[in-house]
Amino acid sequence: MHSFYRIPLPSQMEKTSWLLLVILVLVLLVGAEGRKSRILDESSSYDLEYKAISCRAHSASITDFGGVGDGKTLNTKAFQEAVNQLSQYASDGGSQLIVPAGQWLTGSFNLTSHFTLFLQKDAVLLASQEINEWAVIDPLPSYGHGRDAAGGRYISLLFGTNLTDVIITGENGTIDGQGELWWQKFHSKKLKYTRPYLIELMHSDNIQISDLTLVNSPSWNIHPVYSSNIIIQGITILAPVKSPNTDGINPDSCTNVRLEDNYIVSGDDCVAVKSGWDEYGIKYGMPTSQLVIRRLTCISPYSAAIALGSEMSGGIQDVRAEDITAINTESGVRIKTAVGRGGFVKDVYVKGMTLHTMKWVFWMTGNYGSHADTHWDPNALPEIKGINYRDVVAENVSMAARLEGISGDPFTGICMSNVTISMAKKAKKYPWTCTDIEGITSGVQPPPCQLLPDQGPEKSEMCDFPTESLPIDNIEMQRCSYRLNY
Repeated sequence: MHSFYRIPLPSQMEKTSWLLLVILVLVLLVGAEGRKSRILDESSSYDLEYKAISCRAHSASITDFGGVGDGKTLNTKAFQEAVNQLSQYASDGGSQLIVPAGQWLTGSFNLTSHFTLFLQKDAVLLASQEINEWAVIDPLPSYGHGRDAAGGRYISLLFGTNLTDVIITGENGTIDGQGELWWQKFHSKKLKYTRPYLIELMHSDNIQISDLTLVNSPSWNIHPVYSSNIIIQGITILAPVKSPNTDGINPDSCTNVRLEDNYIVSGDDCVAVKSGWDEYGIKYGMPTSQLVIRRLTCISPYSAAIALGSEMSGGIQDVRAEDITAINTESGVRIKTAVGRGGFVKDVYVKGMTLHTMKWVFWMTGNYGSHADTHWDPNALPEIKGINYRDVVAENVSMAARLEGISGDPFTGICMSNVTISMAKKAKKYPWTCTDIEGITSGVQPPPCQLLPDQGPEKSEMCDFPTESLPIDNIEMQRCSYRLNY
């Protein structure tokens, strides 16, 4: 177990002589026995242990930098000063910033490399509702402009770019976006820029986000973009089911990603896989690939457990989802695209979905619309192929599937096997709607549409699911142990 005292901060070592004299007098008044009890008092020690991709050699608390966890004092400067000071240890074993129990009001601040932000039990980061605490940054190059407005976008609460080895974790501490203000501005069309996210890391590598609760995000919750080697696990995300665009986890133009053991209640898609919007995404040309989603639980009455798109113009490939549970959710796995998107969605593998109270089990949409601007290319047709589903059980379903490809650009290579769907009492008369698609099925009930011919019950395992692991599965967590003296 590593043992650390607080890092001596430059500001603490630069006290004026009169302040040192006052402190010396106070210490003498306490007496030698009192000094001894402070040094040896084990109650001032805190044992910390957690699993992470990297352990750290240096540690400090936000209180070392003047942070006040009373829910009223604004701590933006304290957090940014802490990160800036701790960044000096990037080449010396890295550092971690501990956030103790309390209500820590803050605006946006930037993270650094070889750094861990650790939220202790009952620690809450409260996002400031002062708009001037949120800087405006440029739109993402693969999107062209913001999602809520044509201009830029408000920076995310926790933000970083061009970083490596970044960990945001805790003892189920909370990040509260206090999104109601932002939702009201969105509905009243009073936003000049796109709403902030809770966490966004750009152009970064080796990222871990784990063991936290995120609530009431102004918009998307977790958005890794243009990044690689990402693990997001043990996250609870909560938002009102009618809150606008509160997507859970949105990997966007990312490679080698692992999402595991996450529980999401959302006003939008629980997981939305993206890679850029129309001509901007086509030009940027950075796909999302090698994505693993395991043991996801989702509640989203108006959206999907997993969505692929609609911003998929850079391409999406090799997505593997297994052990997915959705309750009172609009659809299981949805593909969203349109003429003008270009790009591709291919080599998608889904195994083991358990669904309760759904509008649709399978939903593919080729006419999603919602273009970045008027300059999209009508000849940019998306390629949708190699979409595999197996071992699916669904109950209380209004409609088995709504599969709508694009005229002259059908969605091909669709495979469904070992699927049992129990329809709701007031289900649609025709459980399947299929246009401009091609594929095969085996062991699917109720019987699918004619465009998905049955291959017989003996082929109930015919739909692919790769057995070889992806590189992200080879990244192992190590146990990090610390004794922190505060």
